[in-house]
Amino acid sequence: MQTAQAAFWNRIARRYAATPMRNPEAWEATLDRVRAHLASGARVLELGCGTGSTALRLAPGVAGYTGTDDAGEMVAIARERLAETPVSGLAFTEGRTGDGSLPDGPFDAILAFNLLHLVPDLPAALTEARGLLKPGGLLITKTPCLGGSRWAALWPVVGALRLVGKAPPLSFVSPRGLERIIEAAGFEILERGDYPKSPPSRFVVARTAAGG
Repeated sequence: MQTAQAAFWNRIARRYAATPMRNPEAWEATLDRVRAHLASGARVLELGCGTGSTALRLAPGVAGYTGTDDAGEMVAIARERLAETPVSGLAFTEGRTGDGSLPDGPFDAILAFNLLHLVPDLPAALTEARGLLKPGGLLITKTPCLGGSRWAALWPVVGALRLVGKAPPLSFVSPRGLERIIEAAGFEILERGDYPKSPPSRFVVARTAAGG
């Protein structure tokens, strides 16, 4: 059954793929920080890979990389891009948290960029991700954080956009609130930062406990 998230992204996938990136400098900074944590022999799973742009940049530096997305149209575009620019060890497949459709682990790292604020049950999704990681494996995420009074003026605007189908269902979470949820799922935070700083898009690197 198609989720509300998938329906939204399937509808706009081609238009989204053709839209220029808003902040390429922040994206490049994020890629640099991710690479610093990925070993050349790593097996990596990306959740919410979208059109595959990040995967195509990161996959050449690791042993295996699987990009998954809830929206089949996004996966189709990612596969088209991969066909144009082949990368050994990279594959794209439709999959999401919560229904058993994600590839079997264990993985050395799970990546999720611009995704966690869109997940309906974030604690459950993070628990599932933790179960797919090796002991000591990494969760690397970047999440738009518009929770807190500073950004409250934007909430009605986003709500209005949702009503007319211009924005997906999402949650407003603060950077510290996001980190608390990640920690509660059994992760230890190793690194944090904002790329860009305002509005904050929180970059977090977290590690599972070595014993589980």
